[in-house]
Amino acid sequence: MLVEVLTSVFNIQIFLFIILGVFTGICIGALPGLTATMGVALVLPLTFGLDAIPGILLLIGVYVGAIYGGSISGILLRTPGTPAAAATAIDGYEFSKRGESGRAMGISTVSSFIGGVVSVIALWLIAPQLAKLALRFSAPEFFLLAVFGLSIIASISGNSLAKGVLCGGLGISLSFIGIDGITGFPRFTFNDINLLSGMSFIPVMIGLFAMSQAFRTIEDIFTPDQVSQKISHVWPSKSDWKIILKFAPISGLIGTIIGIVPGAGAEIGAFVSYSQAKRMSKRPELFGTGIPEAIAAPEGGNNGVTGGALIPMLTMGVPGDAVAAIMIGALTVQGLQPGPLLFTEHTTLVYSIFLGMFVANVAMLVLGLSSLKLFVKVLSIPKAILTPMIFVLCVVGSYAINTNFFDVGVMLFFGIVGYFMQKVDMSVSPAVLGLILGPMAESNFRRALLMSEGNYSIFFTSVIAWIFVALIFITLLGPQITALFKRKTA
Repeated sequence: MLVEVLTSVFNIQIFLFIILGVFTGICIGALPGLTATMGVALVLPLTFGLDAIPGILLLIGVYVGAIYGGSISGILLRTPGTPAAAATAIDGYEFSKRGESGRAMGISTVSSFIGGVVSVIALWLIAPQLAKLALRFSAPEFFLLAVFGLSIIASISGNSLAKGVLCGGLGISLSFIGIDGITGFPRFTFNDINLLSGMSFIPVMIGLFAMSQAFRTIEDIFTPDQVSQKISHVWPSKSDWKIILKFAPISGLIGTIIGIVPGAGAEIGAFVSYSQAKRMSKRPELFGTGIPEAIAAPEGGNNGVTGGALIPMLTMGVPGDAVAAIMIGALTVQGLQPGPLLFTEHTTLVYSIFLGMFVANVAMLVLGLSSLKLFVKVLSIPKAILTPMIFVLCVVGSYAINTNFFDVGVMLFFGIVGYFMQKVDMSVSPAVLGLILGPMAESNFRRALLMSEGNYSIFFTSVIAWIFVALIFITLLGPQITALFKRKTA
């Protein structure tokens, strides 16, 4: 198997796909407003004609590159290219004001690489063991797993839990469309043959994440960001290396742990790492003034999330974040079902993903240190040129899935929905979570009741089931208990 994995990843064609993905991801991440999720959604249709391994590794390259690329505009413009770079922008821009943007981006690049490698090691060690445990799951455990994934909506709803629940409910409702998997009866199809196979969630995701952002970009299409500072002295100094090696590995581990929690996201990993670094630092009062540890920590943390988010996706079919949700779509298009059987039936693919992710991080390091001046020029691309390109990619990508214009209509509809959701500060991630986990929850709930002849106690008969019940309650009640405790101690 080792020979097969090495042969598949270090095949010149696949190797070039990884590098192309990382390069594309850095460019997308560097452009303010074009998130990693949007980048992966745009590139996804290009993988339909590829085999599984090059297709998935291309997307992973985009993911790794985009999370890192967000720091470029964050440091130069104080406008994070992706939400994951918001913490980096706090101190990174202070470097730029001192004329040290090259130094800041060098620290960011190396720290991102270290955080990413830590997450790959954790992915390699944890995922196979978790998959073995998941093989013991039956319908009740999978139902509770899906409910646990849906309970994460409480933590990704932004400022309003009600809006998050409403958005999650929209996604779950969409998952009911199509032929019932148990009875074979068509539901909510309105006699439209295009809906018999259900709502294809790839056009929905392209609309919610990519097209909606393109609509927003139109609002300030003629106000380009300007970058005039020269980039120099990118390679970190000895003193910077000491700080990087102290903070980046710990932050990478923190990010990996956060990435394993479904729905947490790279931005949470970055801010938690930033906060932890401030507690560890001998000079916490200087955070916010532009110091190396304030860049090394969040960059190690947000790139640590990349590997962590793939752990629940590969082992249990539960997306760790919105990008992992799109990865599930990519695997499904290839005829593969994420979950424990993926490790037993497609072992070469799984370990190729592990090794390919490591190669993607190495490519990110090399490209970042050698080509920063080129990536900075990406920021000067006029939005009047970029926005129409995004529109075309969204339309072509949606059509390419089933060569059906109905999917283009679905994408445009949800692009409009996503635009107005952003206007009212409503996160679109709960909708995607509901659309993916809704069928898993429904089918396993009904199978479990068929197994027990209608006895609901089947959901509480195993240790694994009770663990998920506890996790669900902790996820739902944890924020309220924490807020109550803070009020009492205030």
